[in-house]
Amino acid sequence: MTSYRPPLDGIRVLELGSSVAGPAAGRLLADLGAEVIKVESDEGDGLRTWGPPAADGTSWWFKSHNRNKRFVKFDLHAEADRRTVREIALRSDIVLENFRPGRLDAWGLGYDSLRAENPRLVYASISGYGQDGPYRNRTGFGNIAESMSGLRYVTGYPDRPPVRVGVSLADELAALYCVVGIQAALLARDRDGVGDYVDISLLESSIALTQGMLAEYEALGIVRERSGNAHNAVAPSNIYPTRDGRWIAIGANANSLFRRFAAAMGRPELAEDPRFGDNRRRTEHGAEIDALISEWTITLDADDASSILADAGVPAGPVYSIADIVADEQVRSRGVVRYLSDDAGNRVATTAPVTRFRAHPTVSNHAARAIGADTAAVLEELGIGTS
Repeated sequence: MTSYRPPLDGIRVLELGSSVAGPAAGRLLADLGAEVIKVESDEGDGLRTWGPPAADGTSWWFKSHNRNKRFVKFDLHAEADRRTVREIALRSDIVLENFRPGRLDAWGLGYDSLRAENPRLVYASISGYGQDGPYRNRTGFGNIAESMSGLRYVTGYPDRPPVRVGVSLADELAALYCVVGIQAALLARDRDGVGDYVDISLLESSIALTQGMLAEYEALGIVRERSGNAHNAVAPSNIYPTRDGRWIAIGANANSLFRRFAAAMGRPELAEDPRFGDNRRRTEHGAEIDALISEWTITLDADDASSILADAGVPAGPVYSIADIVADEQVRSRGVVRYLSDDAGNRVATTAPVTRFRAHPTVSNHAARAIGADTAAVLEELGIGTS
């Protein structure tokens, strides 16, 4: 069988980012085989101190979040270091950054300055609100973007305040959209011979996840409100208590699914009940149907209920903690959890690259390294002096 290289092998990325969104995009590119060169100052990326630390003081989150990258140390406040970083940028295919808009322009590392010498450069910026508009200069965080996008407004129960998802959703969304844009720009570069500027905002990335909310509002004036774990457009689709004190998610909103579900519960007559005859009527009577389902699930352990519904062809699964995820047979079979080593030989658990190919490998080489660990090697390989 022919042996192929990773999809982005041979693509060099200069990452001028910190915290979550920019480095997340760099991580995704590194997973696909790109050489990602991450620039840090003496203090390092602030994410190195977020969460429980390993013995070297670096957070486990950082070690996983910045896997497969090369680490160089330069102070962008120092003119000599900026000149060196500029030389790396001019030898790169992609510059990825998440500074406040205009900051890198002032340092001679902005798109217009670099493209004048490297017209094939793909330059990607992630910011809170985008590169223009009245909020351009505001500092943007995922917390704020998720709130202003409407995601928080519809998350939680109607009688309680909006709640956050337990992870940095806006940052990871922006990273995904950024990588999509970068890959499209690389394809266009191959066709047209020139690079492009990719402008991604945390706010817009989150607004894009609101699905039908915008269309419903513009057409019908509907402002979607919080509905807890129930779905306001389909039913049944909720989480339900089980005998062992856990929860199971069930989605049986299509008519054929609901018939199978009713039979699996031993209540086939529910599929003939006028209240539950189609999705619209089931949604109108959502509280009633959820009560009936809860009466059934509370008599079973979560795993048993999952097995019954899997056999019936009904989408269902228990609500997992991270410990449950690590133990799950599907997760283990697919190798979703990977173990990488850092400089000190620590075993760092991380996720496997989500995108899988039949012919091309992805990359799982090493966890994040120490600040500046690759500086000398990168400069030597690129033929860049430090004076």
